[in-house]
Amino acid sequence: MEAPILTWTLQQEIPVPEDVVSLLTQGEQAVASFRTFRDSATFTTKRLIVRDAQGITGKKVEIYSLPYGAINMWSSENAGTLDWNSEIELWTRAGHIKVKLAKGADVRRIDSLIAWAVLNSH
Repeated sequence: MEAPILTWTLQQEIPVPEDVVSLLTQGEQAVASFRTFRDSATFTTKRLIVRDAQGITGKKVEIYSLPYGAINMWSSENAGTLDWNSEIELWTRAGHIKVKLAKGADVRRIDSLIAWAVLNSH
């Protein structure tokens, strides 16, 4: 299997960050946000927005926007006895994306959000 084009790690669920609200289009609503290593990932009614602060100060920010319609397939894997991390993998028109879930993130909640988003976007 080819290496993922992107890898994100989601941690615990957080309130929707204020600066994400300014990225929303008319009629789009934020549904849930999760803390990432340096920033946040937000599920909206139309897409997944991942903010990635970069550099030493974190003032440079790269924003990824993944429309749900671009997701062709996904898988979820819960943590096992010896493996503490859960994972979600997304196969998209852009390529393969791996989403690692830290101990505080609920894999079934995120799987449910992706199912709701993808199955209602078509």
